[in-house]
Amino acid sequence: MNRIPVIIINGFLGAGKTTLLKSLLMQAYKNHLTVSVIVNDMSDLDIDGVLIANTGIVNIANNDLVSITADSISSQSGIKKVDNAIKNMLRHDLPDVILIETSGSSHPLPLIKYLRSHERLRLKSLLSLVDIVMLNNDYNGGKALIPTFQENLRQNRRGTENLLAEQIMFCSSLLLTKNDRLSFDIVADVAKAVHPLNPYVNVTAVSWGNLKLAELLTLPDYDFNRVGLLIRELENTIKAEDAGISGQNDGIISQVIQDDRPFHPQRLWETCHRFMGMGIYRSKGFFWLPGRADVALLWNQVAGSINLEFISYWNAGVLAHSDNHLTHEERSVLQKKVDNAPGRFGDRRCNLTVIGRSDEVHDFTFALINCFLSEEEIAWWQSGGVFPDPWPVKLSRLN
Repeated sequence: MNRIPVIIINGFLGAGKTTLLKSLLMQAYKNHLTVSVIVNDMSDLDIDGVLIANTGIVNIANNDLVSITADSISSQSGIKKVDNAIKNMLRHDLPDVILIETSGSSHPLPLIKYLRSHERLRLKSLLSLVDIVMLNNDYNGGKALIPTFQENLRQNRRGTENLLAEQIMFCSSLLLTKNDRLSFDIVADVAKAVHPLNPYVNVTAVSWGNLKLAELLTLPDYDFNRVGLLIRELENTIKAEDAGISGQNDGIISQVIQDDRPFHPQRLWETCHRFMGMGIYRSKGFFWLPGRADVALLWNQVAGSINLEFISYWNAGVLAHSDNHLTHEERSVLQKKVDNAPGRFGDRRCNLTVIGRSDEVHDFTFALINCFLSEEEIAWWQSGGVFPDPWPVKLSRLN
C-alpha cells in the first residue's frame, strides 16, 4: 500500500499558517487532488477551522476536515486526537495528501515521532513559518534569537525563544513570511542570522502563501535520521511541559471573549494602540461594529499590528436590506436562522481569542471587554446615535 504524503504547517503564532494552508488547499482543488485537513487551535474558538471550511473545498460533514480545539497537538491528548482523526478520515476515503496546520504554540517533536512509524502515512514536508517582521523588530534583525535561546539553555529555562528556535531546527523547509514588508537587504540579513539553527534546509521568503504545492510533493520525504539526536535530547523536556512541570506551552495562555454586543469603534481603536505589545502574540476572531451592523469582520492581530477584514454579511444584516433580492423561500430560511440565534442582535456576535503571556493577556482581555457598548450606548445607538469610527472604511475581503 502506498503511504499517503503529509505536509505539516508549523510556526509561531501569527506567522501566516492559515494563509498558506488556504493557498495549498486551493492549488489541490484546481489540480484535482483530493485533500484532507487537520487544523489545531489551542483556544476553544475554532477560528481557523471556520476560515478553512469557508473555502467550500473541505468540510466536517465530508470527513475531510477536522478541527482540534482547546488542546495542542504537542500534547499526548492532542496526538491521540490526531490519531483518531486520521483513522476516521482513512476509513471514509484515501486522499492524495493530508495537510496539518498546528497551533502557533505547538512543538513539532510529538507529531514527528507519531508520523515516524506510521504504517499508512509518510511525512513529506515540515514547513516552519517565521514572521520575519517579528524577528526583525523583536530580535534585533534575528541576531538576538540564537544568543537568547542559548542563554535559556544555560539557565535551564524555557521561553518563547526556545519554541521559535526548535520549530526552525526540526523543519525541512524554513519559510520567512511577510517579506513584502521589508527591504531585500533586511530579509537577507534576518535569514543569515537564523539559518545556523538549521543549516541543512533552504530558507525561502514567501508572502501571502505563495508556495507551490506541486513542488512540495516532488521533494524527498522528511529525513528523520537528521533529527534523531535532537529528538532524544528534547523529548523528555517536551513531555515535562505536557505534564505541566515546566510551564504550559512555554508560558503561553489563551482567553476567549464572547458577547453579542458590538464594540465601540473609538474605544476599541484606543485600546488596541495602548495595550498591544510583545506579550500579546496573537488575537483573532469575528466581531461587529455598530456603524457597520450588516458586516461580519475578521479580527486578525499579530504583535503590534492588526488587520480588519470583511469575511461575510450577517444574516440579520442581509434581512435588514430591502433590496437584498431574496426569494420568499430564501428569506424564510435566513429568518429562521436569525430567530434561532442566541443573541439579541440576531446572529451578530463577537467571538475573539487572545493569546500571549498571562499577565498581558489578562489586562488586554479586560480592556477589550470594556470596549463593548454599554446598555446606555446601545439605547442611544438604536435611537439613531452615531459613534466616531477611526477604523479604515475600505477593508480587504477574504477569498
